[in-house]
Amino acid sequence: MDHEHHFGQGQPHAGEARTKLVVALTAATMVVEVIAGLIFGSLALLADGLHMASHTSALGLAWLAYVYARRHANDRSFSFGTGKVNSLAGFTSAVVLALFALMMAAESVHRFIAPVPIAFDYAIVVAVLGLAVNGASVLILRDRHRHDHHATDERHHDHNLRAAHLHVLADTLTSLLAIIALLAAKYFGAVWMDPMMGIVGGALVAAWAWGLARETGAVLLDRQAERQVTTAITTAVEEDGRFEIIDLHVWSIGPGYRAAIVSVRSTDPCPRSEVEKLVPNRLRIAHLTIEIHDPA
Repeated sequence: MDHEHHFGQGQPHAGEARTKLVVALTAATMVVEVIAGLIFGSLALLADGLHMASHTSALGLAWLAYVYARRHANDRSFSFGTGKVNSLAGFTSAVVLALFALMMAAESVHRFIAPVPIAFDYAIVVAVLGLAVNGASVLILRDRHRHDHHATDERHHDHNLRAAHLHVLADTLTSLLAIIALLAAKYFGAVWMDPMMGIVGGALVAAWAWGLARETGAVLLDRQAERQVTTAITTAVEEDGRFEIIDLHVWSIGPGYRAAIVSVRSTDPCPRSEVEKLVPNRLRIAHLTIEIHDPA
């Protein structure tokens, strides 16, 4: 019973420090905008400061998920460690992003029906400030492993980091579209561009939220690993000639780690270690259960 099940979750995660930095940056910007809005009487600055508060909360959730997973990594009440806290936080963020997209679209439709006067100069300053802060946050949170799409390497599947990245990316997109719309409205009279850009931004954010929800939901529901992974295990074990796989379950238990149950029929009696050593290490199976059945 001394077998450990924390699978590296007790160590500080690469994304934890970066997420904490972005939380501090977003919170500082929020405070500055709220104070400036109150001092200068700018509703635009005040509104953007309150908007920053919502994203500070969302990013704070991502950081707390890292902290919780690390501090409870050795808690034996978690059967396979705390790796799925990462995906749970990511799924929660996907729901928040979806609500954000819905609010953007609803407000844009309302603006089409009932346009409101826009203080262009204040609004443009706020949008540029938001673009600068969120652009820096996007660079800080960029997942450096995301471009590696090798199906048998899940080191880049940090759903919590991706969720935080999507939050600041959504804000960056909103600020960029707002600048385009405000400039078009101020200099060309295209006031309709403001709500139109809101609808476009809402649609893109909704698509990101759906993709994140699908990925994290698959982990939370113990969905079978990709076909390339199961095929790699089947091929490696059966090529030995002594074994036939009769049942196989492989699922994710956290960023970069999988668990697997491999049931085989053996031509000769042998220890489970004979099967275990055939499973490729590159698949990062952290918890492997072997079942050997005698020939029928």
